[in-house]
Amino acid sequence: MYRYVVYGTYGWLLLGGTMHLAIDVVSQYVRGKRTPGPETTLYFGMHIAYGLGHIFLGLLGLLVARRALDVLVQWPTVLLCVAASACWLVFSSIFTEYWEPKVIAVVFGALAVASAVLA
Repeated sequence: MYRYVVYGTYGWLLLGGTMHLAIDVVSQYVRGKRTPGPETTLYFGMHIAYGLGHIFLGLLGLLVARRALDVLVQWPTVLLCVAASACWLVFSSIFTEYWEPKVIAVVFGALAVASAVLA
């Protein structure tokens, strides 16, 4: 059972990061919602870094789960994932007015803890 939860945890992170990039960066860029300027550059830069952080940690987690599933359910790894989730939650609370990134971070942290508890 915990194998599916582990894959779901990092798959969720990969999906969330991809959706964040698609909605907050690509969609707004294509529609021209933001006028060019320093604020727009900062907005796109922050959201690209935020989304790519999700994507790369999700991909890394899926690759490690494929090779060494036991590593991802040990407490140091879970604590690292919960710390990352807490940081993403704080950053999205401070810099983003949308609620979706907050939900992605909270669900990821909960799934990381659940995967360790189920192992």
